[in-house]
Amino acid sequence: MEYRTLGPSGCSVSALALGTMTFGHETDEAGAHAQLDRFVEAGGTLVDTADVYTAGASEEIIGRWLAARPADITDRVVLATKGRFPMAEDPNGAGLSRRHLHRALDASLRRLGVETVDLYQVHAWDPLTPIEETLRFLDDAVRQGKIHYIGLSNFTGWQLQKAVDVADFRGLARPVTLQPQYSLLSREIEWEITPACASEGLGLLPWSPLGGGWLTGKYRRDARPAGATRLGENPERGVEAYDRRGGVARTWAVVDEVRAVAEERGVSMAQVALAWVRDRPAVTSVILGARTVEQLDDNLAAAGLRLSDEERDRLDKVSDPGAADYPYGGPGREQRSRKVAGGR
Repeated sequence: MEYRTLGPSGCSVSALALGTMTFGHETDEAGAHAQLDRFVEAGGTLVDTADVYTAGASEEIIGRWLAARPADITDRVVLATKGRFPMAEDPNGAGLSRRHLHRALDASLRRLGVETVDLYQVHAWDPLTPIEETLRFLDDAVRQGKIHYIGLSNFTGWQLQKAVDVADFRGLARPVTLQPQYSLLSREIEWEITPACASEGLGLLPWSPLGGGWLTGKYRRDARPAGATRLGENPERGVEAYDRRGGVARTWAVVDEVRAVAEERGVSMAQVALAWVRDRPAVTSVILGARTVEQLDDNLAAAGLRLSDEERDRLDKVSDPGAADYPYGGPGREQRSRKVAGGR
C-alpha cells in the first residue's frame, strides 16, 4: 500500500481509502466489520463516512468496530466523517451554520465513540450561511480538540477558493482536502477544481471512482440492469442512472477501452479504473465503495497496479469530456498562453 500526506498536512494516509456508505444498508454489520478488518490488514488507514450514511448507522457500525478491536489496530485508522445534510425534521437541522454543525459534529463523535475525528468535512456548500461562520466554527472545533483537520466536499472551484482565501485572511484553520466525484466517466473537475486544489495545496479524495459500477463492466448496452446491483435495484439511481449514462456514446467507449486494457494486463476493469484515478494530479486517496469483502479485495489489488504511459494516454483520450472551446478548450488555452510568434 502506498501512503501520501493528507493534502498539505503532515498526516499520512493510504492511497486507497475505505468508503462506508454501504454500511447498514447494502452491507450488514458483520460484513462491514469484515471489510474494516480486511482493509486494515491490507495496509489501509483512511476510513471515510458521514452522518447521513444510512441515517447514522454507518458511524455507529464503525464505532462498534473501533471499540471491539485492540488499540494497535484502531490507532492506525485515520477517521473521516462529514456534516451538512439533515438528519431530522428541523428548521435548523441542515446547512453549515455554527448551530447545525455544532450538533452534527457532537452527534458524529458520539456515534463513532471517539473524542476526536481526524478529518471533518463539510459535505457541500451552503448558500445561506456565510463561509466565515462555517470556518470559525471549524477553527473552534480544531482548537477544542474535536477535529484534527478540515475538509471540503462537493465544492465548485470558486467555492473552494473562497473558503481557502477567507481562512487565510482571518487566520483560521485551513482546509486540507476536497472530496469530489471523479472517474473516467466524470472528469469535469479537471477544468477548475483540480487546478484550484493544486494551486492551494489541497489533496483530492475522489468518490465514485468506478462511476457507480459502470467501470466494472457489469452493465451492457443491450440489457437494462437487473438483479443484485445498485442499478438493478434502482435503474434511475443518482448520477449513475442507467438512462443518464447508458444513452451516451462516450460511456460505452470508455467502458470498452477500460475492458481492453484490463484484458491485456490480466486484471479486473475495476483495478484499471482505480489505478487511473489514483495517479491523477493532486489525488491523495481514492475512496473505495464495496458491498462485500470479495469486491473490496478486488479493489485493493489496484494498489499494486501501475499503468503505462501508453495505457494512460489511451484512457485519457477516450474519456476526454470535450470541454467547450472557451474558456477550457483550444481557443481558451491560447488566450491564456504566454507563447508568442517566434518566441518562447
